[in-house]
Amino acid sequence: MASLLLNPCPNTTSNFTPLQFPLSNHFSHKTPARISIKCNLAEQLKKVENGKPPPFSSQSFGMKQFALENTINQNDTRLRIFSGTANPALAQEIACYMGLQLGKIKIKRFADGEIYVQLQESVRGCDVFLVQPTCPPANENLMELLIMIDACRRASAKNITAVIPYFGYARADRKTQGRESIAAKLVANLITEAGANRVLACDLHSGQSMGYFDIPVDHVYGQPVILDYLASKTICSDDLVVVSPDVGGVARARAFAKKLSDAPLAIVDKRRHGHNVAEVMNLIGDVKGKVAVMVDDMIDTAGTIAKGAALLHQEGAREVYACSTHAVFSPPAIERLSSGLFQEVIITNTIPISEKNYFPQLTILSVANLLGETIWRVHDDCSVGFEPYSSLGID
Repeated sequence: MASLLLNPCPNTTSNFTPLQFPLSNHFSHKTPARISIKCNLAEQLKKVENGKPPPFSSQSFGMKQFALENTINQNDTRLRIFSGTANPALAQEIACYMGLQLGKIKIKRFADGEIYVQLQESVRGCDVFLVQPTCPPANENLMELLIMIDACRRASAKNITAVIPYFGYARADRKTQGRESIAAKLVANLITEAGANRVLACDLHSGQSMGYFDIPVDHVYGQPVILDYLASKTICSDDLVVVSPDVGGVARARAFAKKLSDAPLAIVDKRRHGHNVAEVMNLIGDVKGKVAVMVDDMIDTAGTIAKGAALLHQEGAREVYACSTHAVFSPPAIERLSSGLFQEVIITNTIPISEKNYFPQLTILSVANLLGETIWRVHDDCSVGFEPYSSLGID
């Protein structure tokens, strides 16, 4: 009977302030032809570049030690953060950013695969946040989240918020053929019935998924973190073009382009013959001699984005960047992404990436600050609409 006891992270204090997104540092037509911008947030983000992650350090998040009287005492706050087994590293980074310790929780699996969860500390009357993306193995992680919620409810937690950096089953949000299920609605019902009072999600596949929940949903975007990283690179603003890999992502790409000094937009037209099977048909827009930035919410098998990148090169694009919040990376995604089509593949750590899947073009940015700040605001009953992280202005 295998067991896992998640220990809290070491005591870390942080002089936390609302995240700043230096829009003035973004590409501007008024700036010189070549620009090199250094953004504060880019220095705070934990990155993996060239396939080699730096050792974890609290200083990588811009955290500063401050006077003892300002230290947050875990026993004096009603805020509790617990992590499941899906992405404990991200949960620990969130807790460290907030100056808190991860709550003690025991999670183990019986020989037949059944999941057992026991909280190792009292949560009676507490505001509990459970960090658990439903990434692969999706069914295992989803069931674990449901049992964690149930354990908190039976332990008399006052409020239970499911922090789901990556919401699995989000692509099954509508019926495209007869006799299909809408699994996204089913999963929303399961989370609600388990006892969650609120959901905090990052970059849902489609906005209508929020309507599947009968409880409040705080939806934050991870793409501003990618935008800030791009702003720190030396790229001529006049050379940029934002590309949507499919028609369904046009609104997302348009909002992304507006933040890059209203960069021009191109669209890859494709025809999908089946799940995870895509065929590129045409390109709408001009990319000749441009630096193309392909934007999507997730990369699964990388078939769509790889074929789109090949088409962009055929149409004369000078460089191609792939940007995505969620890196599912189902085989053969790594082979496609590391084949030389991309100058850089920029993702976030909403889904953990195993070391065997690192490749030279990969850059991983952390959304711990973003989620940590949102958790503080939810706990303090403040608006989470802090610009520009609350929204990309997608219409």
